[in-house]
Amino acid sequence: MLKSIKKSLLGAALIAAVSAPHAFAETTLNALFMAQAAYSEADVRAMTDAFSKANPDVKVNLEFVPYEGLHDKAVLAQGSGSGYDVVLFDVIWPAEYATNNVLVDVSSRITDDMKKGVLPGAWTTVNYDGKSYGMPWILDTKYLFYNKEILEKAGIKAPPKTWAELNDQAKIIKDKGLLATPIAWSWSQAEAAICDYTTLVSAYGGEFLKDGKPAFTEGGGLDALKYMVDSYKSGLTNPNSKEFLEEDVRNVFQNGEAAFALNWTYMYNMANGGKDSKVAGKVGVVPAPGVEGKSTVSAVNGSMGLGVTTTSKHPDEAWKYIVHMTSQETQNAYAKLSLPIWASSYEDAAVTAGQEELIAAAKLGLAAMYPRPTTAKYQELSTALQQAIQEALLDQASPEDALKSAAENSGL
Repeated sequence: MLKSIKKSLLGAALIAAVSAPHAFAETTLNALFMAQAAYSEADVRAMTDAFSKANPDVKVNLEFVPYEGLHDKAVLAQGSGSGYDVVLFDVIWPAEYATNNVLVDVSSRITDDMKKGVLPGAWTTVNYDGKSYGMPWILDTKYLFYNKEILEKAGIKAPPKTWAELNDQAKIIKDKGLLATPIAWSWSQAEAAICDYTTLVSAYGGEFLKDGKPAFTEGGGLDALKYMVDSYKSGLTNPNSKEFLEEDVRNVFQNGEAAFALNWTYMYNMANGGKDSKVAGKVGVVPAPGVEGKSTVSAVNGSMGLGVTTTSKHPDEAWKYIVHMTSQETQNAYAKLSLPIWASSYEDAAVTAGQEELIAAAKLGLAAMYPRPTTAKYQELSTALQQAIQEALLDQASPEDALKSAAENSGL
């Protein structure tokens, strides 16, 4: 009798467990994203909600940090042996992350459809030494944005095609009293300044490294910094540029306080159609200019990828989440803030509508993307260059001396 009661109770318990709505423990993923530029926090949450609806057994905890904290957060969590399953990473980090075993090699997970469908240049974001360490997610470069109304008032018929012409046009605008400081840049002592500097290095045909050693102290690397210093000293550049990050540049530009600004894709739709923008409907965009005799356009590779950490206890679920976030369906739905990595998306009217001008600029800019140096010691090199740029802008050192000092302190 006792045995049959026990059996009945056990059977009832099993039935209750199976029928209970949350009987099976759900998998929890921790994902690290950035809280500036490209997709907004609200967009990332909406994308994640769509994934959770399709995968109710997987919960995703999202954490957002400013770009400046992204690298250290990922690396420190890795060192503690816990933390994140999925991390957003910059195109400059795969060498370091692969060398230090931060990200999983996912080459075997990438399907033929992914290989064929994604724009070839996008793979450079996640590849290192013949292996893939994630999926490209944000395909981006910096463009030259301009205020159409101000150019028209100044009698300027077309935006500049060279950096020298940019200065000439800015001077016309300044001399006519339309704006005191027509150009805005993100030259804060941060990675943002390196992105602007790289854009100019690409325009001047410079090199960062030669045979693994610093080569930016001469040629195009030196010319790029000289241009920045000249623009700053001329009064054509907003003097606060030395403290600006990209969001500061966007705010200045969309308040109508800049005729020209260098920034990422996301600024186009925010400034041209945003409710808080004073320049909505007046925003023009072209590829960053070139240098006569050296280049026709210039561009920095500012792309980012999503990867699975080597400490993740749920690599399969983490990869499934990354596949969702980087899918063509997801990217097309949010194409107004970051252009898709998928080649065929650019033939989709829903993607291109209202941003034809941006996509025309992207075709030239994305094809010309110049990489920041590929080295496992990138963080040291970047920090040294950030300091050099600040010293040169503040007239604490000549561009030549500032770059020589950066080369000595680069760790290379």
